[in-house]
Amino acid sequence: MRSTTFTTVGLACSLALALTACGSDDEERDGSGGGTGGGTLRIGVLTSLSGPAAAASEGAVDGIEARFAVYEADGGECAGDLDLEVTVADDQSSPQGALSGIQKLVQQDEVYAVIAESGLFFGASQWAVTQGAGTPVIGGAFDGAPEWRQIPDVPNLFPNFTVPDYDTVHSTAGDYFASHGATRVAGVGYASPSSQAGLANGLASIEAAGIETVYSNDSVQFGSTDVGAIVLNIIDSGADSLYLTINPDTAFAILAGLRQANHPMDLVSSPTGYGADLLGNPTAVELAQGVSFTSSFAPVELDTDATRHLSDALREHAGIESGIPGFFTAQGWFGADLFLHGLEAAGCDSSQAEFISTLRASTTWDAGGLFPAPIPMDDVTYDQQCQYYVTLEGEEFVPVEDASPLCGEPIDD
Repeated sequence: MRSTTFTTVGLACSLALALTACGSDDEERDGSGGGTGGGTLRIGVLTSLSGPAAAASEGAVDGIEARFAVYEADGGECAGDLDLEVTVADDQSSPQGALSGIQKLVQQDEVYAVIAESGLFFGASQWAVTQGAGTPVIGGAFDGAPEWRQIPDVPNLFPNFTVPDYDTVHSTAGDYFASHGATRVAGVGYASPSSQAGLANGLASIEAAGIETVYSNDSVQFGSTDVGAIVLNIIDSGADSLYLTINPDTAFAILAGLRQANHPMDLVSSPTGYGADLLGNPTAVELAQGVSFTSSFAPVELDTDATRHLSDALREHAGIESGIPGFFTAQGWFGADLFLHGLEAAGCDSSQAEFISTLRASTTWDAGGLFPAPIPMDDVTYDQQCQYYVTLEGEEFVPVEDASPLCGEPIDD
């Protein structure tokens, strides 16, 4: 099936977090793939706890923990039967670390499922869908692993966001830059498959809108703030606007350099940065004034029933006073929400094989209304690419009029 929904364009020691439910905890699943049988159910999480990606990724576990806590508090269908135990593996901000982490979760910890909120998951993806194919793996699909595009042929991989299609250029970015008067655009991305592909795709959309692209750098190291040469090249290019597929640390270093050189930008668009993390950093707030951030889900500033449910949960269970999730906090929430959706559909005592086959057939999951349409698990082809745009004004994110959301059509070659 084809679906109109949102798509991301952009993007790394074991810790156990026990979430107590009302069931008995004296029976633990043996990891053999049989039914859960009540008792404790171990859920693995792969994310960055160390290295340069850790600062950006630290909210993933908070999002997962908050979603499971709300599920328990709300008396979810399986909450009375199971204790959910979360075991976290560190990808060490490297592809090899991601591979070692998922192998540990599956082979040593014998988890029932893995929630992989890691920008380095591409290092583990081939193993996950071959040797690890008996274990369900849920993830954000933002890391660039080719296996995401092979759904539904890979048996156990499930996206908690829509899967980016970097081979298809949509008009979304070009429409947004054109509507804001951009004439000369520079682009910066990381030396990672997803960031590079997202940058190329966005710049192609901008060029299709009749806007000149004057500089592109897709070889920046993940999390780097050594951006002096990049700033000089942007200035030399005469760019008046920036399209970024990098994390806030690098983006704000570039903006600081441009400000210091007295070279203002008319428009800056970033796929990450929307969230409470930015608002808690006064320096970042100052640098990000007027910056456009994209979100693939309804921002809490739209004040819908779904966004209020999310923001209330983050305040109560994740200690996020603003109730605004950062990118990885949202990823963690959606990963946990999709897992619970699959568990309830398959049955609280379902085997891993039953979970996989049942969730693969699902076409109804919309993250509790945070997405405008359900994300199918049996297809990764979508009719439109849609993004919410917000800008930072003072200490508030403000939805951009006529761009919350903004949906673009595929551009013919």
